[in-house]
Amino acid sequence: MVTPRDWEHRSESVEEPGPGQFSGRTRVISLDPAMRGWLDDRPSYLPPVGIGEVMRAGSVVEVTASNHPDFKPGDHVVGTFGVQEDVVSDGRGAMKIDTSIAPASTYLGALGMPGMTAYFGLLDVGALKEGETVVVSGAAGAVGTIAGQIAKAKGCRVVGIAGGPQKCALLIDELGFDAAIDYRADDVKKALREYTPDGIDVYFDNVGGDILDIALTRLAMHARVVICGAISQYNNATPVQGPSNYLSLLVRRARMEGFVVFDYAKRYAQAAQEISAWIGEGRIKVKEHVVKGTVDDFPETLQMLFRGENVGKLVLELA
Repeated sequence: MVTPRDWEHRSESVEEPGPGQFSGRTRVISLDPAMRGWLDDRPSYLPPVGIGEVMRAGSVVEVTASNHPDFKPGDHVVGTFGVQEDVVSDGRGAMKIDTSIAPASTYLGALGMPGMTAYFGLLDVGALKEGETVVVSGAAGAVGTIAGQIAKAKGCRVVGIAGGPQKCALLIDELGFDAAIDYRADDVKKALREYTPDGIDVYFDNVGGDILDIALTRLAMHARVVICGAISQYNNATPVQGPSNYLSLLVRRARMEGFVVFDYAKRYAQAAQEISAWIGEGRIKVKEHVVKGTVDDFPETLQMLFRGENVGKLVLELA
């Protein structure tokens, strides 16, 4: 586990923006399970965050001064600005947002990386078809809540796996899932047999480990297993637990595929437009877990993800 002792808190003078730059004050910081992987010095889709570097994070900043033609004071901008109160940027990777349409936090959640992940993971990697049975693990998290609701919007039967009766009730009563399994209290294998009598067509995996292994035993013919994440394995002191039931892929002529959402960056606008429409129609309900504090609260807030304490998108809103 990452603990508050692993972080250095540093104060420095605020820089003035140079030519082609803008400065801004951080308003909201995104907290994501992927952050745990960014701290390990091992090959991955992004280089690790180095010792002494600002912690990588998506955030929304309010522009305070600008020498950049595309940004002016008062604008709200989303980008990977890191865990810091004040930002100076040349605008690369930054996008202006309209907080009169949606709160700043939503641009880090349903309309941000988690929403994009759910959208492309299901529709492109999962090749979702109307009428299929979809199972989502980590279903009460930032990606899971959106993935399940997209599957419902596309006319599928959706089963969510989450931890605790309150999360499971939320999935059914508020988000419209057809069934929910509490992995802490239920017999997951038995429950999946009950809720997926014809098998799983698309399994959207956010957790890995034992849950992935059980889901592989329930695959329908030509099923697709979407590997989005494996939060159950991120803090392992031992090697990652791989699936022992992988031969189900052979028997069911299924496929298992991982993906990284950044590969779909050129299509984010398309996804955001469709997700926005679903939100407007009430077919997707945005669930956010907002913690109010300062950047000094980041280490403790991050741990909430790995203790399963958040419901929906976890963000730190700076006072």
